[in-house]
Amino acid sequence: MFRVSVRDHIMIAHSLQGEVFGPAQRLHGATYVVDATFSGPDLDADGILVDIGRATDVVREVLGRLHYRNLDDEDALAGQNTSTEVLARWVADRLAERASGGDLGAGGRALTGVEVTLHESHVAWASYERAL
Repeated sequence: MFRVSVRDHIMIAHSLQGEVFGPAQRLHGATYVVDATFSGPDLDADGILVDIGRATDVVREVLGRLHYRNLDDEDALAGQNTSTEVLARWVADRLAERASGGDLGAGGRALTGVEVTLHESHVAWASYERAL
């Protein structure tokens, strides 16, 4: 299995519902380093899994929908606790849509998986992996 990863970041604000979240129930900010890993069993005729430049652009565009936003006010995330895990799934699902829509080029349509990892800090992160 081949894998290609690209990295970006987002800065968001949000609050979380439920006693388990303690002080994070109050509005607070977070900066996530985001790794998106695309996987597939085969390379194309050019010897690549997916174009890294296109992947970088698409990841930046998807993250741009959240960047500098208060997620409590975003309709796309209404009714959800925007935990790191939930956000990783949200990003992965948007990347899957973009890959199947051809935005990653021909190689993107042949991908078999995407994994998104949101790093909260140098000691804590969460990931979501899905098939394409």
